Amino acid sequence: MAVALVQTASAQALYEAGEMQFRAPAVPESVSFAGQTYRFDRPDLYERMDRECMAFTYSHILSNLMLKRADRIFSQVVPVLVKNGIPEDLKYLMAIESNLDPKAISVAGAAGLWQFMKTSAREAGLEVNDEVDERFHIAKATAAACKYLKSAYEKYGDWMTVAASYNAGKGGISRRLEAQKQTSALDLLLPEETSRYMFRVLTAKLFFEKPEDFGFRPEPGESYPYKAPRKTVEVKGPIPSLADFAKEHGTSFFLLREANPWLRSDRLTNKSGKTYFIAIP
Repeated sequence: MAVALVQTASAQALYEAGEMQFRAPAVPESVSFAGQTYRFDRPDLYERMDRECMAFTYSHILSNLMLKRADRIFSQVVPVLVKNGIPEDLKYLMAIESNLDPKAISVAGAAGLWQFMKTSAREAGLEVNDEVDERFHIAKATAAACKYLKSAYEKYGDWMTVAASYNAGKGGISRRLEAQKQTSALDLLLPEETSRYMFRVLTAKLFFEKPEDFGFRPEPGESYPYKAPRKTVEVKGPIPSLADFAKEHGTSFFLLREANPWLRSDRLTNKSGKTYFIAIP
C-alpha cells in the first residue's frame, strides 16, 4: 500500500481486509542505538517507549512526510556525521527536532534541520543575518551539530544523555545528574519534553528502519529524491540581484532559493568579501 493511503476514511475496510496495521508495534526488549543498548525492562521505561510507539503510529501526516523526506535528507547528512566521527544513528535527532524539514522554524525561533537558535548558531560558527542564515545550510548546520554532539559525548559518555542535553542543554542536564546522583539522563526526573525526547529518538530509529511495523508501507519511487545541483558557483563578491543571477545561470529565483535555503534575501551584499558556494539546480 502507498504511504499516502494509510488510515483514511476507508481505514476500517482496509483494516478488515488485512491491508492495514492499526495497532502500534509492541515495545521491544531493547534498542541498540549508536553502539549502546537501551533496555525497557523497567515499568516506567516500558510505558514511556510505548507512548512514543503509539505517537509515531497515529501521527499520520507527519509520519508520512518524514518517510518521504528521509532518503533526500539522510543522503546529505550521514556523510557529514561519518566525517565528524558521529554515529549514524544520531541522524534521528533531526526527525524529532524538525520532522526532517530543512526549512523548519519553531515558534521560539529555532531554525533548520537541527533547530539552532540564532545565538547558539553563531557560537557554533554559523553565519546568521538578514541575507544569509546558515542554519538552513544542511552541510554546515550538520557540521555545527556534530561539534556539539562530540563535546557532549566526551562529557557524558552516553548517547541518550547527549540527546537529552541537545534538547535541554548541557548545563541543565549536568545540574540534574549531580543533584539526583545519577549518571544517565534516562534515570532523571526531567521536564516532560526532555523526558519524552529520548524515547522519541529511539522510536524514530525503529520507525525509519521498519515503517511497516507502524502500519506504513512505502512503495519504491514514492520518497522525495535528492537531486544534486547541476553545478556550483563560487561567489566572492556581491550579487545585487539574485533573480538576475538565477536567470544568468539558467534557473529561476524560486528554484535558486529552494536549492539554497540559506539565502534569505533577494540579494547578497557580501560586504566582507566572503566566499560562498551557490548550488545551481
